[in-house]
Amino acid sequence: MPPDQINPQPAPFRAAQYVRMSTEHQQYSTNNQADKILEYAQRRNIEIVRTYADEGKSGLSLGGRASLQKLLADAESGSANFSLVLVYDVSRWGRFQDADEAAFYEYKLKRKGILVAYVAEQFENDGSPVSTIVKGVKRAMAGEYSRELSAKVFAGQCRLIELGFRQGGHAGFGLRRVLLDQSGNLKTALQRGEHKSLQTDRVILVPGTDAEVATVNQMFQWLIQDDLAITAIANRLNAIPVLTDLDRPWNYDTVRTVLTNEKYIGNNVYNRHSFKLKKKHVDNPPDMWIRKEGAFTGVVPVATFMTAQEILAERSRKLTDQELLEHLKRLYAECGSLSGLIIDQAMGRATASMVANRFGSLSRAYQLVGFGNADRLEFMELNRRLRQLHPEIIGRTEQTIANLGGQVWRDPKTDLLTLNDELVISVVLARCHTLVDKYGQSRQRWRIRFDPARFNPDLTVAIRLDAANTSELDYYLLPRLDLPEQEIRVSNHNSANFECFRFDNLNFFYGMSEHKSAEC
Repeated sequence: MPPDQINPQPAPFRAAQYVRMSTEHQQYSTNNQADKILEYAQRRNIEIVRTYADEGKSGLSLGGRASLQKLLADAESGSANFSLVLVYDVSRWGRFQDADEAAFYEYKLKRKGILVAYVAEQFENDGSPVSTIVKGVKRAMAGEYSRELSAKVFAGQCRLIELGFRQGGHAGFGLRRVLLDQSGNLKTALQRGEHKSLQTDRVILVPGTDAEVATVNQMFQWLIQDDLAITAIANRLNAIPVLTDLDRPWNYDTVRTVLTNEKYIGNNVYNRHSFKLKKKHVDNPPDMWIRKEGAFTGVVPVATFMTAQEILAERSRKLTDQELLEHLKRLYAECGSLSGLIIDQAMGRATASMVANRFGSLSRAYQLVGFGNADRLEFMELNRRLRQLHPEIIGRTEQTIANLGGQVWRDPKTDLLTLNDELVISVVLARCHTLVDKYGQSRQRWRIRFDPARFNPDLTVAIRLDAANTSELDYYLLPRLDLPEQEIRVSNHNSANFECFRFDNLNFFYGMSEHKSAEC
């Protein structure tokens, strides 16, 4: 018998290793873990066939840990070519705030026949009662370590804020970050994306260029003196153009940040928002904020800043129904009339759509402030119904044509329909006007309005409404060549030449699209 078959060596046990470090400053952490894992594997005839590494990733949650997610996914899919995962210790697996979460991920591997071994722990992860108890304690301790560390770091940051030093984040438009040494001497300005290299260095804010400081103050003046909305200020800046400190166009959020952040008057404010232990984002009340007044050189006068805060607070306050009606009454008394345009231009915080939503319609709001008579209100209500009816008819027409095999495209700006890439069609509504003569006899009249010079449709589909203006009465198909300049007046009885264009339904019109589809 050959010598190599007398005492054959058993095949190595195949395993993967998982290593993790919390921050990029721990540059040798994963290497140290891997060395200890390798020593453990060599002593036990284990072959490491794969490495999963999360470098610079927090152990508080699974989110952001791509390698651990990949490990779990490989196990679930059955593509893992190993039956053991080697981890340095329980804390490297994770500092989950809920110890059951760590156990859950380990159980997912175990369910697929893959065990987890913690090489630096004093217990064997063999499922025995003792190992289960110790492991549970270790998991709780790992989570508690993160909670204690978070509290210590927060306390240290608060202390630095109270001393007037900046904690994280970019400076903002019109400001710059400057580095100080441990003696408080200026070292250098930090460019965007740069960080301090020494733990003893500190960061403060200083004013930016004269042009940027002037722009910041101009933004406050536009708000206070010109009474511009925040979006209007952003539009002015973009029209100049001026870019933000991140070289992007301005928007509502970036302008509001400048107008409300106390760093522009030199105050150092911290803890306005929290995201502790990666639980959830919390907006903290002002009494929890950490503030150091006069920490930096301000770029905006304090009186100007406080005036801006009063204006913004008043704008953001929600008007009650009574306050909204009082605004409308004053506006009616000043202008002698009311309309959606007048409301939008004069009331600032209250728009016509807000008034309509609050009271059901503008007509109802007008009634409550004593504006308009019954005829005017009825006319406005009719206009509202017609604005709702028109898109319904357009949509029904599109659907019917499509069902018949035709092709139709609607211009979203003009509502013109293009049928089978050939005919341009305009759909108009003709409301009914009921007139009563001196003998008490009622007569109906309709005006069909169109603008061929502007839209130039090949065919106008005019829909006559019934006497109540609630439903469709009949239809006129009017070719472009036969249209007058602006309108046609129609009554109950019309000439035979004109009546040849009238139809009780749109079957003939729909047949045009059906015929075209058959030819194709």
